Amino acid sequence: MTDSSQNPAPSNAKRSLARDLGLYTVARLGLVVLIAAIILGVSALLNVDVPLLVALIFAVIIALPLSLVLFGKLRTRVNEEISAVDAQRRADRDDLRAKLRGDGSGDADGRK
Repeated sequence: MTDSSQNPAPSNAKRSLARDLGLYTVARLGLVVLIAAIILGVSALLNVDVPLLVALIFAVIIALPLSLVLFGKLRTRVNEEISAVDAQRRADRDDLRAKLRGDGSGDADGRK
């Protein structure tokens, strides 16, 4: 294929998106674990029995808005990368459709 010069950019964008999305997911899950540990620790100090499932549910509820504030830059970067990958996917799809219709801007064979 002669379009291999276009593949590294989308591949890098997808790789960067996967890395940042994984980092964002791990950060949010870590925040849930941290909050659950705090809930369980405080309950142990107060001699109150809080089941793990209840602590996790409260941790998720607390972590949702907190993660939007704490990880705002990372979330914004993930959103921008999703937009870039989506735009590249749309451009590739439109280019493929134009080539299939026969009105592409030109092939490597020198055809129209």
